[in-house]
Amino acid sequence: MIFTVDIGNTNIVIGIFKGEELIKHWRFSTSKKKTSDEYGIKVRSLLRTEGIEKEDFRGAVISSVVPSVTESFSMAIRDYLDIEPMVVGPGIKTGLPIKTDNPREVGSDRIVNAVAAYRKHKSALIIVDFGTATTFDYVNEKGEYTGGAIAPGLEISAEALSQRTAKLPRVEIGKPKKIIGKNTFESMQAGLFYGFLSMTNGIIEKIKKEAGGTPKVIATGGIAKIIAVETELINEVDEFLILEGLKIIYEENI
Repeated sequence: MIFTVDIGNTNIVIGIFKGEELIKHWRFSTSKKKTSDEYGIKVRSLLRTEGIEKEDFRGAVISSVVPSVTESFSMAIRDYLDIEPMVVGPGIKTGLPIKTDNPREVGSDRIVNAVAAYRKHKSALIIVDFGTATTFDYVNEKGEYTGGAIAPGLEISAEALSQRTAKLPRVEIGKPKKIIGKNTFESMQAGLFYGFLSMTNGIIEKIKKEAGGTPKVIATGGIAKIIAVETELINEVDEFLILEGLKIIYEENI
């Protein structure tokens, strides 16, 4: 089995692969305050509920955009699974040429998503990851990562709206019944949802125009399903794209 970990700014997602199959996955909140022992105990508890022992694993791989948590979680894997984890970063083979000004500054999550998407589709792609930030990444038909766009995520936008205004509340993310809200809550929900949807469509269309051709659009991340059903520009939702990419990268480097 392979133990895969995606450490994001908001959530940590763990996936367990047995052969080619993702047999189990968990999602919990990212915390910079947690110690390696706290993460280790949590991991061991999750595995034991499924009857999985540390001896069942032949490797572990991590993608992280939170450096302080990377070290804590790596130590947890060493101490509680007796595995030296592979951490995606400079020096790790991905098989994906990165054609940007500074390849080292591209987030590992964006590269891992691109690796998995291109391996599966073998065509030009736009990968949209709806996370804490919303990222739009373009991979050309030759399998080269050429760059993309980064925008605030929907959750960040909702938080900013309530925190930076005196009278506006924190609203639940979701599709409103109407675009013309009859009260403050409905108006905020409509503005956030349809504003975000319009941004998503607009950036996808501009990338397509600039890149040329007809790239396939793959969506992933927490709210991908909510947005995907509202637009014809997203061709497919792949919830566990990054976990699959981590497994691919692990196999490329052993």
